[in-house]
Amino acid sequence: MAHISALGLDIGSRRIGVAGCDRSGLIATGLTTLESNSLHRLISALEQIVQERQGQVLVVGLPYTMDGDIGPQARRIQKMAGRLSKALNLPVEYADERLTSVEAEQMLIAEGRSPRDHKGLVDRKAAALILQQWLDQRERPPSGLSLDRET
Repeated sequence: MAHISALGLDIGSRRIGVAGCDRSGLIATGLTTLESNSLHRLISALEQIVQERQGQVLVVGLPYTMDGDIGPQARRIQKMAGRLSKALNLPVEYADERLTSVEAEQMLIAEGRSPRDHKGLVDRKAAALILQQWLDQRERPPSGLSLDRET
C-alpha cells in the first residue's frame, strides 16, 4: 500500500479547520484551526503544516447543495482552494462535506461540550470527517469489481 500524506480542509468564512492523516492513510485527525482573515498568514501557516507533515494533497470539503449541485458557497470554496493549491504547489481533491459540521457538533454534544463555545474544535472535527471520508473512498474498489482473484 502506498503511503499518503493528505491534509483535509474545512474552509469557512472565518476559520479553516485542518486535519491530517497517518502515513498509512487510514486515520484522519483534526490538527488545528486557522483564522481565514488574512490570505498571506493563512498560506504561511499552511506552508508550515505541509512541510512538517510532508503534505502531498489537499482534500477540501465542498458544500454541495442538498440536491447535489454546486452553489455559490461551493464556488467560493473552489476559488479559495485554487488559490491555496497554487500557493502551496499541491493538488486539490474535493469531498462532499454536506452535514459534516452538523455531525461534528453532535460529536461535541455527545462529549458534553457546547459547539457554540468550541467553534474551532467543530472546524477541526469537520475537517477530520471530510478527510476520513476521502480516505475511506480511496480504500474501496470501484463498484462491480471484486477483490478476489483467480490464480
